[in-house]
Amino acid sequence: MSQHVAERGASGGPGESTHRLVPSPAGRIHLVEQGSGPLVLLVHGFPESWYSWRHQLPVLAAAGYRAVAVDVRGYGRSSRPAATDAYRMLELVEDNVSVVHALGEESAVVVGHDWGSAIAANSALLRPDVFRAVGLLSVPYAPRGGPRPSDIFSRMGGDEEFYVSYFQEPGRAEAEIEPDVRGWLAGIYAALSGDTMPAPGAPDPHFVGRAGTLRDRFPADRLPAWLGGAELDFYAGEFERTGLTGALNRYRNMDRDWEDLAAYDGAPITQPSLFIGGAADASTTWLADAIEAYPVTLPGLVSSHVLDGCGHWIQQERPDEVNRLLTDWLTALRGC
Repeated sequence: MSQHVAERGASGGPGESTHRLVPSPAGRIHLVEQGSGPLVLLVHGFPESWYSWRHQLPVLAAAGYRAVAVDVRGYGRSSRPAATDAYRMLELVEDNVSVVHALGEESAVVVGHDWGSAIAANSALLRPDVFRAVGLLSVPYAPRGGPRPSDIFSRMGGDEEFYVSYFQEPGRAEAEIEPDVRGWLAGIYAALSGDTMPAPGAPDPHFVGRAGTLRDRFPADRLPAWLGGAELDFYAGEFERTGLTGALNRYRNMDRDWEDLAAYDGAPITQPSLFIGGAADASTTWLADAIEAYPVTLPGLVSSHVLDGCGHWIQQERPDEVNRLLTDWLTALRGC
């Protein structure tokens, strides 16, 4: 099944993109592709969709690549298995492999943001035969290791609860989000954007106060510069239709991932790699040690960049810079 639609690229010029459903272990994966040439697979994070790559698709296509942005299982028009453990990392890696093969390709460069960064990294780690290079946005690569993740998160925040722990109980976060999906999304996008995040010293929106909700910490009645009403409507429409359980189930598998990946404890990713982070993004600052360890954990690192003043939604906050860094890196790969 495929649907052809004309869309307008980030530069304002028209670009032809194709929406398609392809088979995967989940059932089906929805993807949007543009251009022809070497395959570049784009994997989004939480709470987003293929649409978070709308600025990259036309630019990569114009640069001579077959750019493909997927809806991760649980999102958008991709399948949403009922079982919580269907969202473990091993399953998501196999989804990526199935997309590459369904498109008639043998290999791809994989690029991910947020949870998509972790999915991209593990795709490269587990299937180096398929993924020949990996780009990581916002969330640095940190090899599997250390204590069980739930034990780490439960110790964070003192009297407050870390958001990952808050997401663990099925239905709990859904009860907060789903009565007003649009408002909640507007809040989390603003809370983690460089131009609208809470000021230093304000309560941290990554934590929940006693008997509170995440939304209590989100900015109200303001949108970041990158997010207009039409963009917010698109995201809200997707999650109002699907609900949030499939997306949240990714968080509910972190301990399973830790068990599944035991054989890869401390393992480096050796393919050519790229990292782009935001200086104002907690994912970058909390994991500064992971970035410092790149000479060991990412020995194939081609370039690493931290963008001043940028928050978490990096390819949407700074599309021009991210596009330039991606295309420069991909050009360097062609010369390898």
